[in-house]
Amino acid sequence: MRCDPARAGDAGGRPRLLILGTRGIPGAHGGFESFAEDLALFLTARGWDVTVYCQGEGAEVGERSWRGVRLVSIPATLGGALGTILFDWRCTRHALREPGLVLVLGYNTAAFCAAYRLAGRPCVLNMDGVEWRRGKYGMAARAWLWLNELLGARLGTHLVADHPEIERHVRTRAPRAAMTMIPYGAREVRGAEPAIVREHGLEPGAYALVIARPEPENSILEIVRSFCARERGMRLAVLGRYDAGNAYHRQVLDAAGPEVSFLGAVYERERVDALRAHARLYVHGHTVGGTNPSLVEALGAGVPVLAHDNAYNRWVAGAAGVYFLDAADCEHAFDRLCDMRHAHLLAEMRSAARQQHETRFTLGRNLAAYESMLRGAAGRDELVDAGADGEDAAPAGAVPVGAAMHAYDGSIARMDGR
Repeated sequence: MRCDPARAGDAGGRPRLLILGTRGIPGAHGGFESFAEDLALFLTARGWDVTVYCQGEGAEVGERSWRGVRLVSIPATLGGALGTILFDWRCTRHALREPGLVLVLGYNTAAFCAAYRLAGRPCVLNMDGVEWRRGKYGMAARAWLWLNELLGARLGTHLVADHPEIERHVRTRAPRAAMTMIPYGAREVRGAEPAIVREHGLEPGAYALVIARPEPENSILEIVRSFCARERGMRLAVLGRYDAGNAYHRQVLDAAGPEVSFLGAVYERERVDALRAHARLYVHGHTVGGTNPSLVEALGAGVPVLAHDNAYNRWVAGAAGVYFLDAADCEHAFDRLCDMRHAHLLAEMRSAARQQHETRFTLGRNLAAYESMLRGAAGRDELVDAGADGEDAAPAGAVPVGAAMHAYDGSIARMDGR
């Protein structure tokens, strides 16, 4: 099913896109928000009319413009899972009254895609990870997510998987579904400001970095315990909000020794870029999921990776990573990687990180792949081919991919191979 071009664009012929499924932009929450921000700004620079739905604190629907992107603020009146479901439904109802192609990030409320089907509207659905396998959810939540994964695979008119393993999994739900595998991309980070690192009480090259939600499935407790098994002569910097009233958070805090620094939640891109770029090691304990944006960003910063050993992380990090299965493995890996006698290994991993990023995860190339997929779903089949020189064969008048990567933020690098 394809959208009537009159509904996929504005009066001036520009393609229109509505992005749902996030808390909103500018991103200050997680990977989906950062991706939505990158995609919205990129497409706006390429001539699209982009709307992003955001959680609002007021009682009324509001609108504003941010860097050329239309932000629609929908009241989020309740907290928790029920509040998220209600917010998503309100966004869906509003989007049904708007022209344009719909892109939903995540399938947590994919049942609502039935409304787009009934209205004859195409809906592109990013299938995210295998959410119902996450240990943080109870049985009722897992059942809801399992059902919505199944419904999303059947109701989305085009599906996006961010990892080959996710694509294989979704194919078991909808073998004949129209689907594209596009991993998340990341900017290349070079020359990050070391003074930012020192503001956090760290020395460049003398710390390992963890950026993850403090949940059991992300192996935070195992990482902290393994690092603190002996004196390391360097620090472990942990980003994220830790609440002593949360039982798991309390375990992590209690396990931390004097060489562990909890930096709190940090979202400013320049600051996070610097913390990644100057780390000796990036530690990634995620046990489920697809192409994790934070891991991809570590590769873009050229950081060696210590990661949980699973198919998701191995495909992403490749030779840039050393892998662990349990706390004992993690401890032995720290023994090796924290010892500067193995500096040659870290140098090899750093080079491999740059190569892995260039090969699979260049931001401009992957955003251009998204644009090409979206144009097809909207019935606008003009080619968007991001070539090695950073130019493309998009329709006349579109800003070239390389230029689009500069149009919204001077700190964002152009595509590699420019």
